[in-house]
Amino acid sequence: MDSVATPPLPHPQASVTIEDIHAASAWVQPLRSEISRVLVGQTELVDRLLICLLTNGHVLLEGVPGLAKTLTVRTLANCLHARFQRIQFTPDLLPADVVGTMVFNPREGTFSPRLGPVFANLVLADEINRAPAKVQSALLEAMQERQVTIGTDTYTLPNPFVVLATQNPIDQEGTYTLPEAQLDRFLLKVRVGYPTPEEERLVLDRMATSRPNLEVEPVIAIQQIANSRSLVNDIHLDDKVKDYIVSIIHASRHPEGVTAHLRNLIRCGASPRGTINLALASKAHAFLQSRDYVTPHDVKALAPDILRHRILLSYEAEAEGVTTDDIVRQLLDKLPVP
Repeated sequence: MDSVATPPLPHPQASVTIEDIHAASAWVQPLRSEISRVLVGQTELVDRLLICLLTNGHVLLEGVPGLAKTLTVRTLANCLHARFQRIQFTPDLLPADVVGTMVFNPREGTFSPRLGPVFANLVLADEINRAPAKVQSALLEAMQERQVTIGTDTYTLPNPFVVLATQNPIDQEGTYTLPEAQLDRFLLKVRVGYPTPEEERLVLDRMATSRPNLEVEPVIAIQQIANSRSLVNDIHLDDKVKDYIVSIIHASRHPEGVTAHLRNLIRCGASPRGTINLALASKAHAFLQSRDYVTPHDVKALAPDILRHRILLSYEAEAEGVTTDDIVRQLLDKLPVP
């Protein structure tokens, strides 16, 4: 991926100043430093989680077991002084196990609500594809509406509310594939990779003990991130960058306009939700870099995570071993950058 610094595009009508961004993003570096006391590497994963917090979005994490996905989310929650819940999805899980249910009190002769684990700021839905469709739908409805109905009453979920769902890309036996319409509700799909040899050596030094030190100190209140959202919304997005975003999404639907051989590899391109989410995520990425404007590099950095679960491959692509990452890479290489 191109890491050459892109010169800033003009933004005379920006409604937020660089001083505002510097002041509002002062928590970012202390938070990263505190997380690094426990985690080795995974900096991109942490940044993607912060982007979801800043944009009120959700993330689907794909990676084999043992890559510190749960530890990353729990450590982030502790640094934010946020409430964290982990739900292990299994074939016998019920919707009430996720959102909650009404419990009868025989002494009072009344029913009272018992709120489920979904009532938290950060919810880790582990192996979401192992639960049947009705359980997946209960969680995904909560993600979309940010409220749940128990009995006849509706309960608002905490703010912020971010779902981090995981799925194992290798073990597909006994799984229930998420439908495309539900996948589209996730802001990002992030592939969690293996550490480098140097990082794995550090993991060995830190974790090869029966009592590893996993303690972190709260760096900021989670409400500070919620307050930063308004600034993220005001970060300048130049018309040329907007056109670049639209061209990427449009190319995913009509790849023949970019390169002819991709036409038979894509069954369906990204929806307009992908356009909106790519713009929002790019703004959050700029905020984390302490900038008050979005560059094409922000867009290119987030495009794979935005489009990975929104581009549907044809049978021909699957037969040839082509992945969505391959498609996105070719589109980004061919499209002109402003």
